[in-house]
Amino acid sequence: MTLARLAALHGVATSYDPSPDRTVPVADATVVAVLAALGVDAATPEAVATSLAVAELAEAERLLPPTVVHWHTPGPPSPPPALATLPPGTTIRVEAEDGGETRWVTPEAAEPPGPGEASARAGRDAQPEPPPAGPPGSAEPPPGTPWPALPLGVHRVTARTPDGRVARATLVVAPARTPQPPARTHGFLVQLYSLLSARSWGMGDLGDLAEAAAWAGRAVGAGFLQINPLHAAVPGAPTDPSPYRPSSRRFPDPVHLRIEDVAEYAYVRDRRRLDELLKAADVLRQSVLHDGELIDRDAVWALKREALEEIARVPLAPGRRAAYCDYLAQQGQALEDHATWCALAERYGSDWARWPQGLRDPRSAATARARRELIDRVDFHTRLAWLTDTQLAAAQRAAREAGMAVGLVHDLAVGVHPGGADAWAQQRTFARGMSVGAPPDAFNARGQDWGLPPWRPDVLAATGYAPYRGLLRNLLRHAGALRIDHVMGLFRLWWVPQGQEPTAGTYVRYDAEAMLAVLVLEAHRAGAVVIGEDLGTVEPGVREALGRRGVLGTSVLWFERDWGGTDRPLPPTAWREACVATATTHDLPSTAARLTGEHVGLRHRLGLLTRPLAEEQAEDAAEVGEWLAYLARLGLLPEGARGEEGAVRAVYRFLLRTPARMVGVWLPDAVGDRRPQNLPGTWDQYPNWRLPVAGPDGRPLTLEDLVSSPRLHGLMRVFTGDARTAGTGARTHTAPPGARPT
Repeated sequence: MTLARLAALHGVATSYDPSPDRTVPVADATVVAVLAALGVDAATPEAVATSLAVAELAEAERLLPPTVVHWHTPGPPSPPPALATLPPGTTIRVEAEDGGETRWVTPEAAEPPGPGEASARAGRDAQPEPPPAGPPGSAEPPPGTPWPALPLGVHRVTARTPDGRVARATLVVAPARTPQPPARTHGFLVQLYSLLSARSWGMGDLGDLAEAAAWAGRAVGAGFLQINPLHAAVPGAPTDPSPYRPSSRRFPDPVHLRIEDVAEYAYVRDRRRLDELLKAADVLRQSVLHDGELIDRDAVWALKREALEEIARVPLAPGRRAAYCDYLAQQGQALEDHATWCALAERYGSDWARWPQGLRDPRSAATARARRELIDRVDFHTRLAWLTDTQLAAAQRAAREAGMAVGLVHDLAVGVHPGGADAWAQQRTFARGMSVGAPPDAFNARGQDWGLPPWRPDVLAATGYAPYRGLLRNLLRHAGALRIDHVMGLFRLWWVPQGQEPTAGTYVRYDAEAMLAVLVLEAHRAGAVVIGEDLGTVEPGVREALGRRGVLGTSVLWFERDWGGTDRPLPPTAWREACVATATTHDLPSTAARLTGEHVGLRHRLGLLTRPLAEEQAEDAAEVGEWLAYLARLGLLPEGARGEEGAVRAVYRFLLRTPARMVGVWLPDAVGDRRPQNLPGTWDQYPNWRLPVAGPDGRPLTLEDLVSSPRLHGLMRVFTGDARTAGTGARTHTAPPGARPT
């Protein structure tokens, strides 16, 4: 029990419940290893006793939690409970992030007021006096002074009790909810790399993104365009193509740049070399679109990097130089660290744990010397980050100008590669020797290890959540919405000790109230909607907590059943409103593959089935048949059950019957693509993250092909209800260009 008590004080679970009727104990060795990663010694019984005594003493003496959250709500301002319950006469000083200062003294205990007195006090509190402010040492306000209205932000609070005890904490003042879509809207979901155009250099880029957004908003009335994470990848040969295991989540990958759209491109003097690179890019593009080759990220980057080296020789014009300097100032140390890692990786490889000892510390003298020696390469990589940021801004601007109610929906991966830039620059923030994953469940008996080091909740709190705030701020710079992969990670994550099986992990808790407050605050500042990917095992109460703060969920048609009752498809009216409703995701079969059963055959060919093929096919056919029969009963299948294309339309007609605030069309569904973009459980057996969007026959389609596809426009008429989407380019705005989420 002593170890269990110590673990509980540090948010480490000693058991977990994979189902309501089953509890699984966590091995003591796992608990000890996880505590060690949190800086807590539990290696011996004596160490446990000592650590427990220290933790319990700190808990008993603690006046304030590490982070105090104050939600802005309608009505007279009132202090958060953590401050209101301090001893009477405690002086509270709030140092706001903008430099202002506010003081307040907790009131003396008093009898509850009568009804008349309460009404009078409510009237006085509704118009509080301006809060006293001044330098430290200024006169304190008298006890009983109304709690002042604090500005939104992340502040520092200091509490001093009458007996001289002092406590300091971070105070997060946040709106009650995130911004919401201004109206119900529909849009597309697509993996950007898969969206090639006639101008792409072998994979979809930010120029394609801007064009797709402008077309979707104007021609088919789309309100949003959701894409995969554009985080900076770990360089190498081959580069891991997964967008969900990046080097850095703080900065985008320049592989997505449209080279010809860089302003300095027009002024490169050696046109001959650029022309050669353009011809090589054309060959690369043709190999993907016409020769059946896979998207080769490394080959694309080799060409783009050389072109960017040529472009970097062109001096920036005065206005461009000023904009670049502004970006450098805004990003500060974070960008310098990222660019330094990129420069060092060019020389020593992309795993910083194998670099010379002195370079493994971003703040060492050796790293400072190396930065000076490599200043030209550091500047090259900071410029690439800026160029990518400018093209992201242009893409979001194109989306908004096309009338999209939301615009671009960016995606936040769960974590980063342990050898990458973020893990190097923010070493104290990550738990050494740990990896994020998932416990065993009905779909994966062995659990999962994602190879991503988790953030330490104690360090996040100690830094006032600065790493998290900076990450969100950068991602939201040019976003109308942010999707958070595995949003349950705001509450707890499954930590797996290095070298152990995923089954040997345990849950570690985070301060969900603080994580949500920071998220809501940054989303409010950006005017952005927040979408949580809450599929799979979700702890009771998590969806409700997210919903209270305005975070939309994710609902996938095939998973929406009356699990607690009939097990039949959930009626559309029973779906939740606060969600993005869709038919599939990047990790699931396309709708055409699901309806035809082709996904079962694919998994069989790759040896992924755990039961005989005939048994899997029979179960799958029964499920699809049940859905088709239900769609027909609802009158959503006028084409009949034989045509797969009509069945796809029926699925999206069903989604429109739900109250979901956002309805997402998986873009490959619109053209009948049968292939999943990612097949979980495979590595090199399947070309994950390397397939272009294709038609039913597997032939790749360009962006130009997509926008003129009769099948796509037939599906979009389900949403618009008229013939204007048949390729005429008619505008069907879902919101005026100047509107923002509310």
